[in-house]
Amino acid sequence: MPQTPHPDAEQAGASVWAQRAAGRLADAGYRRGGARQAVIDLLAGQPCALSALEIEEALRASARQVARASVYRVLDELEQLKLVTRIEVGQGISRYEALHPHGAHHHHHLVCDDCGKVIPFEDEELERTIDRVARRVAFDVAGHEIVLHGSCGDCGTPDAA
Repeated sequence: MPQTPHPDAEQAGASVWAQRAAGRLADAGYRRGGARQAVIDLLAGQPCALSALEIEEALRASARQVARASVYRVLDELEQLKLVTRIEVGQGISRYEALHPHGAHHHHHLVCDDCGKVIPFEDEELERTIDRVARRVAFDVAGHEIVLHGSCGDCGTPDAA
């Protein structure tokens, strides 16, 4: 069973990611800006992926208003620099989360097709299976994402009719 990281360790990891992101953006020639920093700070503290709209709403609620176009622009910049990963959850919706070096904080997602809830999950056996398949076909896996669709416990299960 995976251990839950200590909250201080999670906060330190978020801070390291935020500093890395700011540094990579500066190295790529992007000026330090309020919108960029606001999005970076928000993503650094998230345990799972958020949509651009959720990012905009969270920033608005925290009194750090960032225009929707700026949120999308910053997410695109972060994705190009491989600082965030975009997860396609279906129905034309993408979610974004911080991409940590060496697979730290790596997890997969369950998506409820009824209410849109996204539930992160980790599974060591699944990771071993992916490694086993890669060895069997002599394939070097650079990264992977698993998104499982269905109905969450709040929405129930579809009738088996």
